[in-house]
Amino acid sequence: MRIRTCLIALAPLVLAACGASTPPKTEAPRQAARYTIEDFMASTRVAGASFSPDGKKILVSSNQTGIFNAFAVPSGGGPPVQLTQSTSDAIDTQSYFPGDERFLYLKDEGGNELDHLYVQELDGTVKDLTPGQKLKASFGGFSQDDKSFFVTTNERDPKFFDVYEYATDGYKRKLIFKDTAGLEFEAVSADGRYLALTKINMTNDSDILLFDRKAATTKNLTPHQGEMKNQAQDFSVDGKSLYAVTNDGSEFDYAVRYDLASGQREAVEKASWDVLSAKRSKSGKYRVVRINNDGKTEVKLFEADGMKPVALPAIPEGDVDSVSIANDESQMAFYVNSNRLPGDLFVVPLGGGEARPLTKNLNPKINPQDLVDGRVVRFKSYDGVEIPGILYQPVGASPIARVPALVWVHGGPGGQSRIGYSGLIQFLANHGYAIYAINNRGSSGYGKTFFAMDDRKHGEADLGDCIASKKMLADTGWVDPERIGILGGSYGGYMVLAALTLQPDEFKVGVDLFGISNWVRTLENIPPWWESFRVALYKEMGDPKTDAERLHRISPIFHADKVTRPLMVLQGKNDPRVLKQESDDIVAAVKARGIPAEYIVFDDEGHGFANKANEIRGDKAILDFLDTYLAAKPATKPNP
Repeated sequence: MRIRTCLIALAPLVLAACGASTPPKTEAPRQAARYTIEDFMASTRVAGASFSPDGKKILVSSNQTGIFNAFAVPSGGGPPVQLTQSTSDAIDTQSYFPGDERFLYLKDEGGNELDHLYVQELDGTVKDLTPGQKLKASFGGFSQDDKSFFVTTNERDPKFFDVYEYATDGYKRKLIFKDTAGLEFEAVSADGRYLALTKINMTNDSDILLFDRKAATTKNLTPHQGEMKNQAQDFSVDGKSLYAVTNDGSEFDYAVRYDLASGQREAVEKASWDVLSAKRSKSGKYRVVRINNDGKTEVKLFEADGMKPVALPAIPEGDVDSVSIANDESQMAFYVNSNRLPGDLFVVPLGGGEARPLTKNLNPKINPQDLVDGRVVRFKSYDGVEIPGILYQPVGASPIARVPALVWVHGGPGGQSRIGYSGLIQFLANHGYAIYAINNRGSSGYGKTFFAMDDRKHGEADLGDCIASKKMLADTGWVDPERIGILGGSYGGYMVLAALTLQPDEFKVGVDLFGISNWVRTLENIPPWWESFRVALYKEMGDPKTDAERLHRISPIFHADKVTRPLMVLQGKNDPRVLKQESDDIVAAVKARGIPAEYIVFDDEGHGFANKANEIRGDKAILDFLDTYLAAKPATKPNP
């Protein structure tokens, strides 16, 4: 299953952050067992969590078969049971039905991102609920009375997503909202009268619109001047309030409640970091608040009436996310993800009891002590701006055994390197490479000012941070300053190409995973289903019609004659976000200069890896490339 966020997300490469804000002390050299990429990929990735009606099972997507399929995990413990048998396309599970064990899932074809919504019946037969060509669908949840569920599709117009209500029994549907303005559907009130929608104006500016089905009118709940982020969450069960997150008057997002009768707003939860979401349980007894704490998601549970905190049992250190509460509100499921714990599913009874792990996703062949923890490290960039990132120190790295390093750039623009298990990061660290997963200016999670610092400065201000991080790496004493490369995917892949073309002497090698080489072409070919985000993206990156000169200046393909360092490119043939032509062109241009340029195209992938076999092939090739062009020590620069 590809996880798709923002413009160009680095889907399979989840980055990590934890620990102190200063460089780690050098550990005494020790040996760690070496593992193959097959060993790391033998760990399982699991996502999604939907309780069955009786609470005895949890519906998930798991790639233990090599491609994501639907599995039922017993909530009381025991092996997962496979429910689908896909061998090619990833199954992205959505939800059990509220009254039986039918379930819904999304699936595209070969990574083309044209998801259809399917139902698997009790007898195992499957029905496409959104048939048709070149359409994209998403699931919007069940109604409060469980008699219907909501689906969005762009079948009428590729640019706009209309909202349909489907009957739980029989699947008869009706159109309840026709979108003509590029809005994003968020929630429906319990009585079905109101729809909450988000209108994206810029990447850090949005409004909440309330559509009244009875009156057929739309009201803006968040009129404002300047930039202000607003996003609806859900309605209270009684329909009198709408919960949302906003950054009005604050660097960080916080949770608020709107009284729909008066329009008055009150804050319900603030933190020193962004509140990511604030969603209620089925009856409204509980509200779950997720907070992005320095790249790690914290979860708080409240009794919704009065927002009284509910104590949760001790759980392992890590990123806690994908929280799901059973419809009877007796138990809660969630994932804990850390550098040594690849997204294990836990369950905890609500009312007292311990958190219990339901999965053990790390390959048992791998000793967790041989893995490395990332630590948050901040440094002052070229203009004094403090830049955060996550530093991974290979076992045995020391001033007398200095190692090569990679500056790892996340996707986006506006993504964030976060805590979490990454098979590729651990694989490279296990084979002697330091990784610095930089959160350059423009990254999310560090306030709206920091987030906007790269607007119309892409490939310049943010690339400067990547270059400045080299000094921090050299100052550790255990990184060889003569052997620092750059690696990234999606927008991070663009940063790799920008580094090798716009600042060609700074990094020894570059590894680009599905990155942009020509911004004019990419922005002109944005998928039509991104209409709600297109205008905002143009405001941040530039409009190809009016900003072509600047976009030409920062596009690597027009500066390929400057490349002097080896390049590796990985690309999905079916990628709708970064077209294959982007990679074809830059590879051809670099090869024409006689510079090493290795290129792998995956015929059955899109924007990221869904097939484990492809991921193994790609990661193995990355290590071979780095061993050839980065690992060898310069003969003329011995250690002092």
